[in-house]
Amino acid sequence: MAARRGMVELDGSMLEGGGQILRNATAFAHVLGQAVHITNIRAGRDRPGLRPQHLKGISLVAEMCQGRLKGDRVQSKEIELHPGERIGGAFTADTQTAGSTCLILQAALPCALFSPCDTVLTLRGGTNAQMAPQVDYHTMVFEPALSRFGVSSVNITVQRRGFFPRGGGCVLAQCAPVKQLNAIQLVDRGEVKRVYGRSFSAGKLPRKVAEAMTEAAAAIVRSKLGAEVPIEIDTVHEPPRSATGTGAGIIVIAETTTGCLLAGSAVLNQRQRGEHAAKIAADMLLENLDHGGCVDEYLMDQLIIYMALAKGKSTVRCGPPSLHTKTAIWVAEQLTGVKFNVRQVDKDNDKLFEIEVEGMGHTNVTEA
Repeated sequence: MAARRGMVELDGSMLEGGGQILRNATAFAHVLGQAVHITNIRAGRDRPGLRPQHLKGISLVAEMCQGRLKGDRVQSKEIELHPGERIGGAFTADTQTAGSTCLILQAALPCALFSPCDTVLTLRGGTNAQMAPQVDYHTMVFEPALSRFGVSSVNITVQRRGFFPRGGGCVLAQCAPVKQLNAIQLVDRGEVKRVYGRSFSAGKLPRKVAEAMTEAAAAIVRSKLGAEVPIEIDTVHEPPRSATGTGAGIIVIAETTTGCLLAGSAVLNQRQRGEHAAKIAADMLLENLDHGGCVDEYLMDQLIIYMALAKGKSTVRCGPPSLHTKTAIWVAEQLTGVKFNVRQVDKDNDKLFEIEVEGMGHTNVTEA
């Protein structure tokens, strides 16, 4: 960890080298009151520097701590965030594009949890995008996982879906602050007891598209897990008031006997058949079940920031750590000083890993 006048220096081109470094680093800066300087932002991307959705996310974090933000312009390749006093209340972030509301939420939610009072976030943009977690993943998988840290007061609702290229979606996140996060233990996967999910179409894509995705995904999962595992995927066509533009998507979730949730999801490319998205989602779920861990790869990287902040030792079993998970660990170690231990559980099984950390036990001293 390189320090400059009490500031943590981060190279934004490290590892994944994208927006995740910005989201996690600024969230830590807010929660810990630690100034951060990030250089080489998205240096390896086709269009390096800040994009509009990144700018909206870090600007929201700065607003939530009355911080001073330097370099806050599109295409900027470096920023500084100097946190001020953390505040709660109502905040709005509008990407004015199809930029992911869920990625903005990833940065803002830790800040809301360590604010002095209740927070309401209104996030506008894309809700179901190709290169980001779908909002359904947040409500159906991430939110239940967050409760394991002792968080019982987060409510994420979809006011309106929005898709590429128009955006226009709206997500409302309501959050009460916590004093401290509990450590988590997710080491016993158990057996799959049911599979459920949601398949939807909106706009010019008719209900039969969602039905085709449901049927195809259920068939693929059933062929692998067997007929004894119940499968129930809700199928809906969103009314005009509930969606802007045209889109479709599916999420398929396996719940185990120990309460673990693992998922696969996909957003339909409108040039493809619904069965194509269904196969992507079903294959993703089965691949995540195959490694024997307790979380899928998309949940694992989102848990890292909370594990680092929690009090006590957290242990999570997962598949081979993704580049996003490795990046989240690197950022957490730079900002908090904690040390993660990542190990292969069994030398004869290169698919199952364990990620462990003694969290810093951060306390919210401003909680009302």
